[in-house]
Amino acid sequence: MYNQEEIHGLLDQKYEQFNRASFIETDPISIPHRFTKKEDIEIASFLISTIAWGQRVSIIRNGQAWMNLMDHEPHAFILNFSKKEEKRFQHFVHRTFNATDCIYFLKALKHIYTKHGGLEAAFSKGIAGTDDTIRGGIGSFREAFFELKYPERTRKHVSDPMSGSSAKRLCMFLRWMVRQDKKGVDFGIWKSISASQLCLPLDVHTGNVSRALGLLMRKQNDWKSVEEITAVLRTFDPNDPVKYDFALFGLGAFDKFR
Repeated sequence: MYNQEEIHGLLDQKYEQFNRASFIETDPISIPHRFTKKEDIEIASFLISTIAWGQRVSIIRNGQAWMNLMDHEPHAFILNFSKKEEKRFQHFVHRTFNATDCIYFLKALKHIYTKHGGLEAAFSKGIAGTDDTIRGGIGSFREAFFELKYPERTRKHVSDPMSGSSAKRLCMFLRWMVRQDKKGVDFGIWKSISASQLCLPLDVHTGNVSRALGLLMRKQNDWKSVEEITAVLRTFDPNDPVKYDFALFGLGAFDKFR
């Protein structure tokens, strides 16, 4: 078993190795990197992170199709979205995410931008400066997102840590928006949430590697595990614990670490 010093050194090394712009092209984050306007970046990021499960090629292909349907101006499209545009999306599908979900997402985002001041405001509203995680922010966002009449099936596509979900895709989206290390990957365009409050996007790769290194004892990939592993990562870097997402994911997905 590795000691803490060895693990810290390994994670720092792998963070530097995998946190590079050269990895963007084959990652879902490549879609929002095509935009420069803050609102376009955050909307594209939110939508792409929502469908970020399954094969990367499929995620990127469907993400590109979604942006095409929005005329590559997601913010303007959202603000002007109406009933007549719904037919554009009648054939959109990514695994279990279908046209019904897609259309509600667009309606809800319009509501978020016209009634709640945008995505950043909707998330940051539920996070106090003294909070050590973004759990409350996700909760306040979900409340705003589902204020409209919604299809029951769509709720499953916005994870809820309050009910125990690891909320992997939302944690990943928030990492993209909040972290800023000038490496060219994460955007760092949200200033109302601190990187120290972020939580690890826990998936099969990051979970398995964390357990193999002895950093995570809990067997389920749920919110309790997210808090457990994030607390450990804060001992390595209290100001930016989620930078180690690059290391843990890279070790599992690319290095096949066991």
